[in-house]
Amino acid sequence: MADELANFITLASPVIDGKAKDLQALSLKIWEKPELGYEEHFAHGILCDFFEEQGFEVTRSYTLPTAYRAVFGAENEGPTVAVLSEYDALPGVGHGCGHNLIAIAGVGAALGIKAAIEGGLNAKLIAMGTPAEEGGGGKVQMVSSGCFKDVDFSIMVHPAPFNMAFYVSQALEKAEIVYKGKAAHAAAFPWEGRNALDAAVMAYNSISLLRQQMKPTWRVHGIISEGGVKPNIIPEQTKLEFWVRTVKNKECAVLKSKVNACFEAAAKATDCTVEITWDPIPHAGVLTNSKLAYLYQKYAGQMGVVFPSREEQESIVDGSTDFGNVSMVVPGLHAQFCIDSSVPFHSHVFRAAAGTQYAHDQTIIAAKSLCFTAIEVLHDPSLLKEMKDEFLQAVKDA
Repeated sequence: MADELANFITLASPVIDGKAKDLQALSLKIWEKPELGYEEHFAHGILCDFFEEQGFEVTRSYTLPTAYRAVFGAENEGPTVAVLSEYDALPGVGHGCGHNLIAIAGVGAALGIKAAIEGGLNAKLIAMGTPAEEGGGGKVQMVSSGCFKDVDFSIMVHPAPFNMAFYVSQALEKAEIVYKGKAAHAAAFPWEGRNALDAAVMAYNSISLLRQQMKPTWRVHGIISEGGVKPNIIPEQTKLEFWVRTVKNKECAVLKSKVNACFEAAAKATDCTVEITWDPIPHAGVLTNSKLAYLYQKYAGQMGVVFPSREEQESIVDGSTDFGNVSMVVPGLHAQFCIDSSVPFHSHVFRAAAGTQYAHDQTIIAAKSLCFTAIEVLHDPSLLKEMKDEFLQAVKDA
């Protein structure tokens, strides 16, 4: 069995290396033409074209206009892996989160798995393009549309300033809060007004006071996006935007309730009305499957990648990603690979790093690590079962 696994990996590795220049060309085309979430028509088009050229069965605009599904081995009865790619950019900083690299890492891993299937691995491969990770929740909608119902596990990688297999992210809920009062002349007839700005300020300050009773892993951040018209007019309407995050999914509802009470109390105290609208696309925290993480770390380590201890990795809490929702329905891996230890996410310097030769070389290593991880799980029924058993318990505990 070990010899057979080694043979599959031997088949996969040179295929990824052989396509490295083509993958780099794809990456740079996407990097040079950044597109915001749900507007990634160029990236969607060239990625779909490439998959078709490589012999995949491609469904364009798969449940969303800029999503895709590329399948190989559909006739096989073995387990199914979904390898995910992202390709949306950020406003102002383009590919300041390196999604051009995520795109080709998914493609590269898929090419290697395809080679193993052609060599006799009894498995089904789905390469899935997932749009609008940057705030749009593309994967959340794809989960709701049933895109992962026939998938056994799902994997992806993300460029970063560090290497990490045991990824920790936060559940996320977003709210828009609108206070409405009554306008009046602020000097001549202030008693005739009801100050919506007072409500907004009180809500903001109440949440600041709440922080003393918040757990260390809880996060609340917000802005007053609309504060009035002129100083001599009692503000009739104000608007806030707040985000609520927790590492544990179950705790997000608890924190959300506390924050909601602050919004409502401020309205009562100022005799204003309040409309609280929570985003219908919440993000779950990522449940990293340890079986997948250890395998990824093993294969990346064989290619020279150095990782901190698991404890150190899990002490680094990232922001939020819609992959969290995927990891709540199938076992998942969202590994991170270092492209430059000095650059922060969502910055111009990260964008520059994402276009370098070094970043591309590290992406090929990540793609191979992802590919070999998938092959080992697809090849070993007992490992697949252990992975699923862990997943079921993790969902209960999340």
